[in-house]
Amino acid sequence: MSETESNKEIIRRYLEQIWNQGNLAAADEFLSPYYIRHLAAAAAPLDREAQKQRVAGFRAAFPDVQLTIDDLIAEGDRVALRVTIRGTHRGKLLDIEPTGKSVAISALDIVRFENGKMVEHWGGPDLFALMQQLQTP
Repeated sequence: MSETESNKEIIRRYLEQIWNQGNLAAADEFLSPYYIRHLAAAAAPLDREAQKQRVAGFRAAFPDVQLTIDDLIAEGDRVALRVTIRGTHRGKLLDIEPTGKSVAISALDIVRFENGKMVEHWGGPDLFALMQQLQTP
């Protein structure tokens, strides 16, 4: 298997195990100790532990969250992905109490790999669309 195909398979397994199944104990299998997550230009990047907390917080708010891969493209040491995130708002998210609403949003990400692990990660979900869906009557 080529490096690019291997990196794509790591992304598939990461999304399934960490996000869809909530197996955060397996995160270190996928994320380098030097992992950095860039979510917004104005925000400080997250390290590996902060990313695990981020996933745990999102899964607490959307315990049935499921990510579906729509596009997965690899070149060299990078993988670009477009996913659809679906879930039901059953826990507090930021300052928003559970609404019971089902949501579907898109996310776009680029991940850089070193030695078979995710080391740098850019992008994220469409939070504006998420907030619109949670606040719509």
